[in-house]
This record gives sequence, structure tokens and C-alpha cells, in this order.
Amino acid sequence: MDFIFDAINEWIKKILIGAINGNLSTMFGDVNEKVGTIATEVGKTPQGWNGNIFSMVQNLSETIIIPIAGIVITYVLCYELISMITEKNNMHDIDTFMFFKWFFKAWVAVFLVTHTFDLTMAVFDMAQHVVSGAAGIIGGDTNIDVEAALSAMQSGLDAMEIPELLLLVLETSLVSLCMKIMSVLITVILYGRMIEIYLYCSVAPIPIATMTNREWGQIGNNYLKSLLAIGFQGFLMMICVGIYAVLVNDMIVADNLHSAIFSLAAYTVILCFSLFKSGALAKSIFSAH
Repeated sequence: MDFIFDAINEWIKKILIGAINGNLSTMFGDVNEKVGTIATEVGKTPQGWNGNIFSMVQNLSETIIIPIAGIVITYVLCYELISMITEKNNMHDIDTFMFFKWFFKAWVAVFLVTHTFDLTMAVFDMAQHVVSGAAGIIGGDTNIDVEAALSAMQSGLDAMEIPELLLLVLETSLVSLCMKIMSVLITVILYGRMIEIYLYCSVAPIPIATMTNREWGQIGNNYLKSLLAIGFQGFLMMICVGIYAVLVNDMIVADNLHSAIFSLAAYTVILCFSLFKSGALAKSIFSAH
């Protein structure tokens, strides 16, 4: 009778090991997919991410925001002219060069507003070039070899008994579910960044219209700093992905399967937190507020 119980025991173990391998394969596959998705999404320019949204934002900016920017330019230039005249000893020290300077500032202001989208897209094209370069360096080391990882775990799984295998099935199922939730959160972070970029671009003419004025120019300067920050946020995200992939690849799965599984979940939580904080860090680096 013992051989029958042994056969049943082996049969149950094979079922449980198969379930564990299936969960682990899904988890590692999700990691590879998540890393690839982040690397792809953060490397896209606004027009490359969704052309329809970009066209809508550009149309709204050109038809609604640019006329308001024209009013802002008029106010700023009038304020500049009045300040320029009155500060010269109540109009006693006026020279003709100051008017040439004022006309030059007016021309620059109008030029910047009429070419606002070219300016903003130049910032994101530069950031995309940096992100693409980082992806080329990091991308080769990010994928987990699923077959090798499962093979490394196999001897440890074969040595376990049914109660421990049952516990491992529950653990892998729970962590796999958490990984899917983390994937949704990461997608929200990526999409939220792109939507923030579109919102920045939609109102770009107004802060750009203030750049030629000494007192109002801080609005436009801070706007450009924010553009640079949100553009280079993608580079920081790529570094987060690279660190995450190295941590997961260096994880020793053969020694303690339980700690390895929860370490993977912890690394994914850390990745989500790092991606969420990357925006604030980028703005801090560029002194944007």
C-alpha cells in the first residue's frame, strides 16, 4: 500500500509544482513586460505617444491660448515701455536706443509665442534622445531569463513536501496578484506623466509670452524649467527600471524560495514608489516649482 500513497503523493507534488512554476513564469513574464513597457513609453515624444491627442492639444493652444498670450504680450510690453520711460529721470534722460531695445524685445516675444510648439517639442526631442540613449545601454540587461530562473528553483521545489508546496502556491498566487496591481499602478504613472506633458503644452504660449520682461520673465523661465524637468523625468524612470532589473536578476532564487518571491514583490513596490517620486525629484533638480 505504501507505493500507492507514494504515487499519490508524487502526483499531488507534481500538480503543486506545476502550479508554482506557472505562477512564477507569469510573474517573471510580467516583470519583463513591465520593464519593456516602461522603456518604450518614456522614450516617446508627445506627438509619438498619441498623434490624435497631440493634434487636439495643438489646435486648442493655437486657437484659444495664443490670442490670450497676445493680450499678455500687449500688457507686458506696455508695462515694459512705461517702466523704461519713467525710470529715466522722469523722461529727462531718454535716448533713442531704448526704443530699439523695446522693439527688439517685442519682436522676440512675438516670435517665441508664434513658435511655442517648436520650442516645447525641441525640449522633448532632446529629452527623448537622452532617454533613447539610456534605453540602449540599460535595455540589454533588463530581461530575466525565465527558463534559467525556473531551472534554478526546480531542485528546491522537488525537495519540498506537500504542506510547504501548498504554502508556496498561495504565496506565488498572492504575489502574482500584487504584481498585476503594481502593473496597473505603473501604467497609471506612465499615462499620468504623458497627460501632464499635454497639459503643459496646451498653455505654453502664455508663460512663453512673459519671457522677455525682466520682472515677469520668471514665469516663463520657471515654465521652461518645468518642461525640462518633466522631459528628463523619463531619464530618471529609465534609471529606476535599470536598478530594478539588476536587483531582480541578482536575486538568488535557489537558496530560499519564500524570501525570493517576497523580495520580488518588494522590488516591484520600490519600483512603483521610485517612479512616482521621479517627477518631484526632476523638478527639484531643475529648481522648477
